[in-house]
Amino acid sequence: MNRVLLIDDEEKLRKLLAKIISLEGFDVIEAADIKSGLKKLEVSDVDVVLCDVKLPDGNGVETAKLIKERYPIVEIILLTAYGNIPDGVRAIKNGAFEYITKGDDNNRIIPLLYKACEKVALARRVEQLEKRLGDRLSFDKIIGKSSAIKAAIGMAQKVAVTNTTVLLTGETGTGKEVFAQAIHQASSRRDRSFVAINCAAFTKDLLENELFGHKSGAFTGATKDQRGLFEEAHLGTIFLDEVGEMALELQAKILRVLETGEFLKVGDSKPTKVDVRIIAATNRNLETEIASDHFRSDLFYRLSVFTIELPPLRERIEDIATLAQYYADIFALKSNLKPLQMTPEFVQALEGNLWRGNIRELKNVIERSVILSEGGVLGVESLPFGEREYREGANVLS
Repeated sequence: MNRVLLIDDEEKLRKLLAKIISLEGFDVIEAADIKSGLKKLEVSDVDVVLCDVKLPDGNGVETAKLIKERYPIVEIILLTAYGNIPDGVRAIKNGAFEYITKGDDNNRIIPLLYKACEKVALARRVEQLEKRLGDRLSFDKIIGKSSAIKAAIGMAQKVAVTNTTVLLTGETGTGKEVFAQAIHQASSRRDRSFVAINCAAFTKDLLENELFGHKSGAFTGATKDQRGLFEEAHLGTIFLDEVGEMALELQAKILRVLETGEFLKVGDSKPTKVDVRIIAATNRNLETEIASDHFRSDLFYRLSVFTIELPPLRERIEDIATLAQYYADIFALKSNLKPLQMTPEFVQALEGNLWRGNIRELKNVIERSVILSEGGVLGVESLPFGEREYREGANVLS
């Protein structure tokens, strides 16, 4: 039974509305103000909050933002005696499902509750499915039984129980962050933070600030001290994705962390000590980068103590159908569709593609196919492979 939390200080109206909602099959709990409503949210499994905008101890529009921050899956419908466009816009921006006027829109409340509950149910199902490859990722949840992926998993399992620095190599989209998370979860640091950053996504100065933090007054706008990701990852693991894109000056600071366990914040003269395991990843050939003076050889030797190369998807043909079905299930749920069946021709086409973008490309293709699917089936007509290059000898659509 779906549960609704009704927050309104007008007791007669609240009681009447609660009775109407209950008759429709909802479990209703009541609160007369925001404070008591939030307390009931803490101890009750609520699907939808139906909240008045004007309450004795606060504003429902701002409360919507607070509730969504604490309980992202819960949906909120706001009730107001005098609707106005600015409040309505702000309510939706704050995460409200709907903003309606008392009296004028009473006949909309029940249909909206049903729609909101459907959205909550879908979100809960998606959340459960995504947890299969969520933050607490372990090796047994990595999808694939091919010899190539099994070999990579075997190496990762062996190094995970140590504190050794790991370098993950392989093409873009092969799942390097997934492996980094699995290594962390299998290590003695599993109960500490796993922090990830894409080094290619920041300029040199921004990346330095993100990684190492700064002292107050270090630059214009630095009004207080800020911790960097290395401090956030203390006693845990930091994952440096696309480390080959990092500027040489920052490479020197990473090397110092590896050698001494300390670094300097931006604007600081006193070293900060940390105990962090570093897992780095790159899709570049770092030895080639060293030869062209784009990467430090001393850092490379420290990072590559234990290197694991992740296989491209085209070398994992027997895993493609399983991966495709996994993503099809996720995207079908998100689109509120029943489970979809892949036709043999669809699977054959997937297995014949070269997948230069690897698992990431496969995921995007499956999302597109789910959107275009008809009759509960994923067929070749939904694939964008009209002008793609196929594996040599592949009999794609026979």
